[in-house]
Amino acid sequence: MACILHIETATDVCSVALSEDGAVLFSKEDFNGPQHAVTLGVFVDEVLSMADSHAKPIDAVAVSCGPGSYTGLRIGASMAKGICYGRNIPLIALPTLKVLSVPVLLMDELPEDALLCPMIDARRMEVYSAIYDRALNPVKEVSADIIDADSYKEYLDKQPVYFFGNGAAKCKTVITHPNARFLDDIQPLARWMFPLADREYHNETFQDVAYFEPYYLKEFVATVAKNKVF
Repeated sequence: MACILHIETATDVCSVALSEDGAVLFSKEDFNGPQHAVTLGVFVDEVLSMADSHAKPIDAVAVSCGPGSYTGLRIGASMAKGICYGRNIPLIALPTLKVLSVPVLLMDELPEDALLCPMIDARRMEVYSAIYDRALNPVKEVSADIIDADSYKEYLDKQPVYFFGNGAAKCKTVITHPNARFLDDIQPLARWMFPLADREYHNETFQDVAYFEPYYLKEFVATVAKNKVF
């Protein structure tokens, strides 16, 4: 196992964590709104000081890479890349919707056949979403969706689908299928990143620090323009 610094800034919540050997050693979270430009640097200074004072060399940095807030993702990615450059360590990129799904997978009452639909809020009735099985295999790839009464019906007709994330609340009155389940207060946080980051580190799935960009800044801008979502 590796000692990994985790950074999550894809939504209004700013969070940082440090994990080692499958356990979280440090976690700091700010739920007071999008002030990542100020908060993130303070949190990172704290976690680096903690790691250095305990002689724990950081082996990699994992960053939540979107989709999500344009500004938040840029701030998180810039910080992660700066640390990787300065310490000559690899960069791991984790899809935000998978990070968002981790706490749901830990729920005891989750049915075996459940599908997970994490949602990141866009505007109006638009969300970024994906659908995963319980192994986080994609059943529906990440896409920009306009929500209506028939959204995800092909999945809901077959099995329960759990909707969560900051885009899910506005869908409750629209998606009324009996197999639709809505979970409140599920946030993508740095402390949920370590199971995904450990796997990527073990597989040596690293990003090119010089050319890495969050998903929102590349693929999703093109997707939105093509589909005229905004």
